[in-house]
Formats: sequence, C-alpha cells, structure tokens
Amino acid sequence: MQAIILAAGSGTRFVPFSLSRPKPLFSIFNKTIIEHNLSELDGLVKEVIIIVGYKKEMIMERIGERFGEIEIKYIEDKDIIGTGSSAKLAQKLLKDNFLLLNGDDFYNKEDIKNSIENFPSILVKEHKNPSSFGVVIEEEGILRNIVEKPKDATSNLVNTGLYCLSKDIFNFEIKKSSRGEYEFTDYIKEFIINNNLRVCKASFWIPTSYPWEIFNAFPYLFTKEKKEKNIDIEKGATIKDDVIIKEGTAIKAGSYIEGKVWIGKNCSIGPNCFIREGSVIEDNCRIGHSVEIKNSIIGKGTRINHLSYIGDSIIGENCNLGAGTITANLRHDKSFIKVKIKEDLIDTQRLKLGVMMGDNVKTGIGTLIYPGKKIYPGKMTLPGEKVDKDVI
Repeated sequence: MQAIILAAGSGTRFVPFSLSRPKPLFSIFNKTIIEHNLSELDGLVKEVIIIVGYKKEMIMERIGERFGEIEIKYIEDKDIIGTGSSAKLAQKLLKDNFLLLNGDDFYNKEDIKNSIENFPSILVKEHKNPSSFGVVIEEEGILRNIVEKPKDATSNLVNTGLYCLSKDIFNFEIKKSSRGEYEFTDYIKEFIINNNLRVCKASFWIPTSYPWEIFNAFPYLFTKEKKEKNIDIEKGATIKDDVIIKEGTAIKAGSYIEGKVWIGKNCSIGPNCFIREGSVIEDNCRIGHSVEIKNSIIGKGTRINHLSYIGDSIIGENCNLGAGTITANLRHDKSFIKVKIKEDLIDTQRLKLGVMMGDNVKTGIGTLIYPGKKIYPGKMTLPGEKVDKDVI
C-alpha cells in the first residue's frame, strides 16, 4: 500500500506560524504534524509520496528519504491549483491502491487501518460546525454526495480528506471549480456515479485550518507520550503525577507543575514558576521566576524569564519575552474571541485565547497583549506596549 500526503499549500489561514515554515511542520511534543501522521502510517504503508510546494526544502530536509519503515518520495507542485491537481501529480508513481490524506490534519492509525480494510472508502467524522467543511451525505454506509460548505447542513458528518482508493480514480476528467481550482472531491463525485464508496466513521480527526485548533489535538497526542527518568528536580519543586518531562531538563525549587503538562529536553524550569494543565514546552526553553503558563504551546528555544503570564497562547520558536509580558485571554464581555484572517474576522468559538506569536519575536518589559492577537515572526514590542491589534 502507498499513501499520498498533500503538503504543498502556503497555509494562509495559519499565519503567523506558516510564514516561517509550511503548516505541516508546525511542532507539538517535538514532532511536526506531518511526522505525527507518518507515525500513524508506519506499519500500514510501505511508501509515502509527499506533494510539496511552499518552502518545500524545509519538509524534505526534516523528513528525509525514510521515516521508520516507510520510504519517502517527493513531487513538487509548482502550480498549486487545487487538491485534485496536486494529488494527480502522484499518479505516475502509484502501483495500485493508495491512501490520500492531508499533511496538516491529525489522523490516527486505527481509523487509517479501518479505511484500508473497507476499500474503497472515505473517512468521515461528526462535527459540531459541519457547514465549515464538505458535508457528507450517506445511505446505509455508502457515500451519496459531498456538499461543500453548505449554509444549511443536512448532516453533521464531514469529509476528513482521507480516502482509500484505486489509482484508476485519476482516469476521470474533472474541471475547475467555481474557486478556480481542481478539487479532489470532484473525482469522488465522478466515481460514485457508478461505484460504491464506503463511509468509515473516524474515532479521531483534528483539522488545523487555524492555529488555535492545534489545542484540540493535545488530549490524544498526550496519551502517546512516555515519562523519562533522567531529569534534575531540586528540593522544593512540586510535580504532579500526570506531568511528562524529558531528559536533561532541570526543575528548580519552588516550581509547581500540575495536570497534563509536557516539557521537552534540556529545559530550565523555575525557580518559583507555575505551569498548568494543557501546556507544552518544547526543547531548550527557559521558564524563569514567577512565570505562569496555562494551556499554552511554547516553541523550541524560547525564553520566558520572569514575572510573565502566558495563557491559552501559542508562542513560536526562539522568542524572548521581557519581564512582565502578560497575555490577556478572556474578553470582559465573555463573548467568543474573534481573530482577523486576511480581511475577515473569524469566530474562534473559544472563550479563552491568548496570543499567537511567530518565531524570533522579542517583547519589551511590561508588554500587554490583548486576546486573539497575532505577532508576526521577528517583530518586537516596546517596553510597556499595549498590543491591541496584530503586529505585522
């Protein structure tokens, strides 16, 4: 069995993080999204064809020519005019049946295996907001139609973008959609005119169109992580049972770490800091005196030295937060937080959301950041600055 992973897009809705690297290379638990998916594919497929485009060299360098038992091949999509066009580039390398999946969504092995066993198939998942996706119409387990982002959805089942198909799917002719793109779902619509496509319901699928959706993947990914013993814990530090800390990390006196928290290798934590449920601190970070971190992702090499609060936030790699940097994560009127994406305000459906900070950002002492704001890579704030709009 082979698989095609679509990883060519520029991730415009994933800014500011996609400005530094392709979205499939966003890291959580020291593993990129595409590596999480390759781990789930390992043992099920022998070869993966990755369709690359935007910042392709970064993906090729990170993944290489082999991942576990999987041989990796690359094809560049120079045009990037739709998922149908991208996927068809792999046709010449396909031997028979194949899996197709997105490189920037999270899937799991159980669902992938089920899709293979029910060939030909489409993987679907119930979603509370189906109108944001392709809505799946099925009858007795057979696909009847996919309706893209309908205003009034007649089903809560949505297309996850994972399929198990024969290479003959590409023998159909499709045309550009109203968006001016070749959509892979148009191949599916042609296929089901005279063929049955089985509908498999996913136990786990996390789409990551927007940065804050990464938080949704935390509970599942955390269960796959293991504790390590080679850590330095000073007397006076408190570490609760759920916490996972990797080798080479030092926990200094007065640090209090509770809930499902993951801390990577060679970090320095404390003294006298508070790290709370849902936080990920990747390798080589420095979390210092009187810092509180809650439900946040802190990228590799970032330093938050003292007197700061980071809540419900995503901080990029190699950032330096000045003393007293505070992220506000809740509106006073307790309404859902909206984030500007291009020219639109997107409702995150989240009551709490802090900052989305790109790589290599430096904040001045006493910086205050309003909920749901973005700071682009390499930007700086002044001492005492109030960030009430995106810093671009």
